[in-house]
Amino acid sequence: MPLFSAEDLTAFLITLKLAAVTTGILLLISTPLAWWLATTRARFRGLVEALIALPLVLPPTVLGFYLLLALSPDGVIGSLTELLGLPSLAFSFWGLVLGSVIYSLPFAVQPLQSGFLSIGHRPLEAAASLGATPWDSFLSIVLPLSKNAYLTAAVLCFAHTLGEFGVVLMIGGNIPGETHVLSIAIYDHVESIQYQNAHVLSGSLLLFSVLILLLVYRGKHQHFSVVKA
Repeated sequence: MPLFSAEDLTAFLITLKLAAVTTGILLLISTPLAWWLATTRARFRGLVEALIALPLVLPPTVLGFYLLLALSPDGVIGSLTELLGLPSLAFSFWGLVLGSVIYSLPFAVQPLQSGFLSIGHRPLEAAASLGATPWDSFLSIVLPLSKNAYLTAAVLCFAHTLGEFGVVLMIGGNIPGETHVLSIAIYDHVESIQYQNAHVLSGSLLLFSVLILLLVYRGKHQHFSVVKA
């Protein structure tokens, strides 16, 4: 008897793809957002931070429900995609990506914001005095000094997406080969009293998560060793 069924292997691959795509998108959109939050003095900064952190306290099913309404033909996003002649995002892989990006946004923004704040103003002021533009300073100073923040954000986003259940179930349903991710596959096995299959998938996900964390912390320790030397 094979360790993984074809359907479980497909669910595993879809989950990895979802986590990788979500992490890449989040790092791209969170960089300017986190930089703005770290440097702005706008009065509504607190409101923006609260909205970003909302998925941390909001039940996933609530977020998934309202996203599903937004993706419906009568919703804001659904009506826009229909107007543009694009396929519906509801019950699709890219709908899962949208939900995952929103759900994991604080796990990307907050580490990057903390990393940017830890740099301080002096390195940027020194670079400006030497004629560096803000863009040059960001590329040559901010990004290299924020490696650990980016590493933390990437790992948190990837791991958080791997374990999503409520949001992906509400938005994507349970379509084999399209939206059938690992967490839903485990739930299906438990519901069908197929505990051995659930053990195999859960154990594989646990082992994979531990390996990721070991690689991350090993990289951090090596970085600190180089800095101290």
